[in-house]
Amino acid sequence: QQMSLTRAEQTAPYAFGSLSHLRFIFFFMYQLQQEAPHPRRVTCVSEVENRPKYYGREYHGMISREEADQLLSVAEGSYLIRESQRQPGTYTLALRFGNQTRNFRLFYDGKHFVGEKRFESIHDLVTDGLITLYIETKAAEYISKMTINPIYEHVGYTTLNREPALKKALPVCRDMPDGKDAAGEDTGLEERVRCCSALTSLVRRATLKESERAPKYEKVHNFKVHTFRGPHWCEYCANFMWGLIAQGVKCADCGLNVHKQCSKMVPNDCKPDLKHVKKVYSCDLTTLVKAHNATRPMVVDMCIREIEARGLKSEGLYRISGFSDLIEDVKLSFDRDGEKADISVNVYEDINVITGALKLYFRDLPIPVITYDAYPRFIEAAKLTDPDERLEALHEALKQMPPAHCETLRYLMAHLKRVTQNEKHNLMNAENLGIVFGPTLMRAPDLDAMTALNDIRYQRQVVELLIKNEDILF
Repeated sequence: QQMSLTRAEQTAPYAFGSLSHLRFIFFFMYQLQQEAPHPRRVTCVSEVENRPKYYGREYHGMISREEADQLLSVAEGSYLIRESQRQPGTYTLALRFGNQTRNFRLFYDGKHFVGEKRFESIHDLVTDGLITLYIETKAAEYISKMTINPIYEHVGYTTLNREPALKKALPVCRDMPDGKDAAGEDTGLEERVRCCSALTSLVRRATLKESERAPKYEKVHNFKVHTFRGPHWCEYCANFMWGLIAQGVKCADCGLNVHKQCSKMVPNDCKPDLKHVKKVYSCDLTTLVKAHNATRPMVVDMCIREIEARGLKSEGLYRISGFSDLIEDVKLSFDRDGEKADISVNVYEDINVITGALKLYFRDLPIPVITYDAYPRFIEAAKLTDPDERLEALHEALKQMPPAHCETLRYLMAHLKRVTQNEKHNLMNAENLGIVFGPTLMRAPDLDAMTALNDIRYQRQVVELLIKNEDILF
C-alpha cells in the first residue's frame, strides 16, 4: 500500500514539540528501507567470451531484452548485466522490480554507476537502487510533499559552535547497538530512533539562539555528497534520508545535512563552524569571516595594523618582496594560531615579510576579493573614457560584490590611500600600487590567455581608480 497523507498531515506545521509525528514518519520510512527487496544475482552458467574484468558471473554477454526478462522473472530484486545488442560495447543492468524488468545503462570509471552515485560493487549499486525504487514507490505522495512545509522554516538555523552548553539540557543517549536497554530489555527500533533523534542537530538548531554579534553576511552552503552511517534526519524537511550510500549532502563549512533535493530550497544562511574551517589561507573569504564572527579576515586586519604601525614610510612598500621562507612561516602561523599569530617586529623585523604575507593571502583566495561575477563589470568600467561615467560604473560594479568582499576591499583601499600619502618616503603612488595589486585582487574568470593578458592593464587601472576615489566610492 502506498502511504497516503491526511489533510491535517499535509498542512500542519512541523512545530518543534511534535516529535511524536516526526518519529512516526522516521520509523515508517526506515521500515520501508528495511522492507525493500534484496538483490538476487542471476549468474550465467556458461563461460562468456570477452567478459569485462570488472563484472562477475552476473554478466551474460549479448542477450536480448526478452531473454533477460525471462531469466529475471524468478523473483523481485533479481538482476543481471548484458551487453547491448543495439550498441555493442555498452552494457545494461537489467533489474526486476514491481513485477517488471527495468533496464539501466551501466558505466564504469573505477566505480560502477547508472546515475550520480558511484559504487564499489554491482551488489551495492543494486541494493541502493532497490531501496530507492521501493521507497519512492511506496511513499511517492509523501515524498512529493516533503519540502512544502519544512521544519527548517520554523526552527531556523543556528551554528553548532555552542553545542557543549546544550548537552547539559538534553538527556544522555547511550549507544545500544544490540537493541537492549541497561536492564537487558529489548527497546525496539522506535525507541532507539527516539533516543538518537534527541541529539540530532535538528533539535540543537531549535534550542539554540543565533549569536547577536555575528555579521549579517549572506553565504551559500557548500554542499558535498555525503554517506551517512546509521539512520539520519534531513535538517530541512525533517525526514529520513534513505539509501545505502550518498543518501544526501552535507555542508562542508557548517555541517548541515539535507536531502539533495532539499539542498536547492535551503536559504543562503550558512554559518560556518570553526571545527569545519581548518585553515585561514586558501579559505573562502565569507566563510572565514562568518566562522570567526568578524567583519574582515583577521589576516587583513592584523597585517595592515602592523604595516601602518611601522612601515608606511618604508621605501618600495608592497613592491619589494620579503624572504619567501619567512612569508610562508607567517602563513603557517595564521593557519595554526589564527588571531593569536605573532607578526610583531620582535619576530619579523622586515616589514616586507608582512606585506608579502598579506599579498599571498589575497592570491590564495579561491574566489578573489573582486569576485569572478563582478570582474567583467570592473573591466568594462575601466575602459570608459568619461571620468564621471567611469566612477558611476565602478560604483555599480561594487554593488555586485558580496558584502564581506566589499568591506575587505574598502578597508584595503583606505589603507593603500594612506600609503600613497607617504609617497615622499615610500615612493609608492596609486599607479605603482595598481601594478602590484591589480592581478592580486582580480583574476580573469575562464578567459583565454590572450584576453587575460590584455586585461592586465585594466586591472591596474581599476585598483588605481579605487585608491584615488576611495572616499567617494565606498
